Amino acid sequence: MSARTSKRRQRFLVGGKIRELRKARSLTQADLATKIGIQQSDLCRMETGEYKVSLDTLFRILSIFEMNIGEFFQDAGSAAGGDEEEILGLWRRLDDRAREEVLDFLRFKCHQGPGD
Repeated sequence: MSARTSKRRQRFLVGGKIRELRKARSLTQADLATKIGIQQSDLCRMETGEYKVSLDTLFRILSIFEMNIGEFFQDAGSAAGGDEEEILGLWRRLDDRAREEVLDFLRFKCHQGPGD
């Protein structure tokens, strides 16, 4: 892989992680861009890897998401938050029968309408 391709891939991974975190918190690009003091179009280009994310901008984003840089880069393939990590940790401690019960409950909750 060339250095140019590697840098492009890094921009894409960082931008993709920002996008995952933003969407997980139900923020629009315009919302996040306003909070960190940049144009929405610039944030869009950062998320797609077209623009590099400056360290200053990344720290502002991490401040909004209440994360540190280590947490951000801990797992480039996942944007799991604290609750998701806790759920996963608890899931791993369950036996097969308990896991099936949890899955049944989640399926039930997902099929309920809001406020049911």
